[in-house]
Amino acid sequence: MKTPLFVGSGVAIVTPFNEDYSIDYPRLKKLVDFQIENGTDAIIICGTTGEASTQSAEEHIETISQCVKFVDGRVPVIAGTGSNDTLFAVELSAAAREAGADGLLVVTPYYNKTTQTGLIKHMTYIADRAGLPIIVYNVPSRTGMNITADTYCELAKHPMINGVKEASGNLTVIAAVMQRVGDELYFWSGEDNLIVPILSIGGKGVISVLANIAPRQTADMCRLYLEGNVRESARIQIEMTELINALFCEVNPIPVKAALKLMGLDTGVLRMPLFEISESNLLRLKKAMIEAGILSD
Repeated sequence: MKTPLFVGSGVAIVTPFNEDYSIDYPRLKKLVDFQIENGTDAIIICGTTGEASTQSAEEHIETISQCVKFVDGRVPVIAGTGSNDTLFAVELSAAAREAGADGLLVVTPYYNKTTQTGLIKHMTYIADRAGLPIIVYNVPSRTGMNITADTYCELAKHPMINGVKEASGNLTVIAAVMQRVGDELYFWSGEDNLIVPILSIGGKGVISVLANIAPRQTADMCRLYLEGNVRESARIQIEMTELINALFCEVNPIPVKAALKLMGLDTGVLRMPLFEISESNLLRLKKAMIEAGILSD
């Protein structure tokens, strides 16, 4: 039986940038403190929401290192180190370990992709060398490949593969895998609309975009469910529905960075090819934030 890297709400934290596109570490520290002060159970750094795909290797490693320093042991830090280049993923993973990360988030290969057999070999190769527990990230809408139940069951055999951030939306597959492997592979929701549904079949929480702007509500949703207060947890999930939808009205993290700015937590520019949110979607986002109680009217 493995121990989950964390239980509850993990934030897929944004990366703030200065006007010259350099990383704004003082603002990152403010965001980290804001998250931990509001109940977030883990910080996931350098993921999709963190715009890791536009960071150089040096920036990527330094961002992980700075985040570990800012967190200072208060919650686990899970570093995104996935790549469609297996050897580069190993290099990033080793650097994250040296920087003090507690675990790794490793996305499936994208663009060049691979077969299910290739995926098992890719993840096994990384897990054999990384020296840290791994959460595999399944997000077929971005990568163009999906992990099957049989592949999950094979990955569960590796002692360093701790679980999965599941963003396929397929609860049937998740439940089937849980039935077959039990506590050898844990699941976290990779979709904010499915936090309570995944908790209801044995999930351990969420790796969340929503938590960037609603850390307390997201943490409470998980905590209440795990404490047995399903009705109240479900109420929060339902109340957040339109806000969650608004956070994905354009490519993530465009809306969530706009939302943070509305809250007075400006995270600076987006790195190209991402650009500022449209005026119509900004109005939709602001309305949803007000209705959810995140922003005053």
